Amino acid sequence: MLSVLHIENIAVIEQADIRFDAGFNVLTGETGAGKSIVIDAISAILGERTYRDVIRTGSSRASVSAVFTPAPGPDWFAENQIDYDPDELLVQRDIFLDGKNVCRVNGKPVTVAMLKKLGALLVSIHGQHDSQQLFDEANHLTFLDLFAQNEPQRLRYAEAFDAAQRVRREIDRLSMDEGEKLRLQQTLSDQIAEIERAELTCGEDEALETRRKTLQNAEKLTIALQNAVGALYGDESSDGAAGLISEAAHVLSRVSRYSDELAEASRKVEELSYAAQDAADELRAMLDDLTYSGEELEQIESRLDTLHKLKRKYGATLEDVLAFYERAKAQLDEIEFSSDRIARLQEQLKTLDAELQEQAQALRKTRLETAERLQARIRDELTQLDMPKIQFICQFEEIAPAATGADLVRFLMSANVGESLKPMSKVASGGELARIMLAMKNVLAEQDAVPTLIFDEVDAGVSGRAAQKVAEKLRAVSRGKQVLCVTHLPQIAALADTHFLIEKTAHGGRTYTAVTPLDFEGRTHELARIIGGASITPTTLESAAEMLRARVMQ
Repeated sequence: MLSVLHIENIAVIEQADIRFDAGFNVLTGETGAGKSIVIDAISAILGERTYRDVIRTGSSRASVSAVFTPAPGPDWFAENQIDYDPDELLVQRDIFLDGKNVCRVNGKPVTVAMLKKLGALLVSIHGQHDSQQLFDEANHLTFLDLFAQNEPQRLRYAEAFDAAQRVRREIDRLSMDEGEKLRLQQTLSDQIAEIERAELTCGEDEALETRRKTLQNAEKLTIALQNAVGALYGDESSDGAAGLISEAAHVLSRVSRYSDELAEASRKVEELSYAAQDAADELRAMLDDLTYSGEELEQIESRLDTLHKLKRKYGATLEDVLAFYERAKAQLDEIEFSSDRIARLQEQLKTLDAELQEQAQALRKTRLETAERLQARIRDELTQLDMPKIQFICQFEEIAPAATGADLVRFLMSANVGESLKPMSKVASGGELARIMLAMKNVLAEQDAVPTLIFDEVDAGVSGRAAQKVAEKLRAVSRGKQVLCVTHLPQIAALADTHFLIEKTAHGGRTYTAVTPLDFEGRTHELARIIGGASITPTTLESAAEMLRARVMQ
């Protein structure tokens, strides 16, 4: 559960530390006091999107941290290489003016995406916008599947659907008109013939570039080699370096026995003599092999021009050109034999479609069975929420196989006796929709391991007896999970285990929001304010106190 929430410099909250308890926690306060800011702060540490305009005016950053006890299971931590403490989890997030976010889990930096995956294991937030999700029939199948927990069946269907789609796409790709087929065949044939005529060899262009450079500098190379060979071998007017080193080695070898230092020097000079002789021989061989032919240079230039044209057309390297050649041959073969290939694929598709239909029927069976249970559970929940006459069904329509199955599911209801079943958006009032949403969320939460549920003003449009039923339902939910609820209803606030007052004040030209846990007296005054508004009388105070005392008896 969420144990501690620390907020710094978010909107009108300069600093707040909130210690939540297990069970039913409510947050109340005047409109605009900052209740939604607390929820926004919790959303931030769950990895939801935040913007720099949440930073309090005059501050360079905003910060939120939260402690959860105990921590969720170890899988996320092992996957992300985060130290795991089963007893406690610390999540921190800093938002800076430049838009940068720094997130940490147990002191280790993580990305916002990683934090969002962790957040999904910790808290589920339900707000007024969830009602719009219920209106949107595109979400109804998702709600049903969440309740069904039919992931294995959906995975098997998805695999069958993907396999059939791949074959369909391949058939579509091969099914071109004859004119297009002939044009493509001619293009591929021309490309293949052009590459074949070139008789390419991998690395040929690099070898030719090297040889061209040699031929272009043949005169300079000849002079340099001649001078180097002369310096090493000598000529009529002087001894060469190789001969002089050899003479030095010979002189030293005769006296090397007189000391170790001379012996070492003799060895080094002898090695130098051998190296000089080898170098001289290599240079002479290079000089002998160095030939220059203008005709050869022209041939190289022509060949390189051919290779460069091919690389401009088909790839950056000769390896790329040859790879294009292989692909072109394969594509040409495919086109020439496309009719046979399509026939085989169509036979394969028949088998895959049969498998797809089988998986669609299996998935539909789980959904139909689940729909019966969901309808009964929703009706039971709505009865507890003072809507005993409501009718609620999951309507199925079989459709062509799609990514999520072959079913179209819509939730229909009738709020009044004698009225026909219609889409919820057409028959539910604001108060009814709030209770329907609460019923749905409560039923789905039974299948969800998330330990903390947050309800952000989901009681809009609810009053009187219905409000009391909603309050009792929220408290019942809190016996199995931690519940945080932002509310304006005294019935809900009165049934809470822990009550926080969100209060805004102004001093020194700045606005400040404080979050204060209330004792019995504080709760009595806050309930009286909710009941009577600005006019708090002995009667409203007594009414509030009576509500709190009645809570203990329930």
